[in-house]
Amino acid sequence: MTELAHEIADTVRRCPGVADLSGGPFGTVATYLPGERVSGVALREDEVEISIVALPTRPLPEIADEVRAALAPLVGDRPVNVHIGGIR
Repeated sequence: MTELAHEIADTVRRCPGVADLSGGPFGTVATYLPGERVSGVALREDEVEISIVALPTRPLPEIADEVRAALAPLVGDRPVNVHIGGIR
């Protein structure tokens, strides 16, 4: 799970229209690992929650769809919920 959380974070950061990951409201979107926290990625057995800071270059639904598509090979059949935590 450690490597997967980091791989998801790296993949999301490379998506067009994504400025960075966000911890979401009150920093609750995160994966807690031994000795560290991957902010912006909540990796669960039945779903993945992502919180991003988007760039205002394209429609937000398009950015969210691209994040979902980029993560599909990594997360299998788990749904990916994308939260726009801010716009830069």
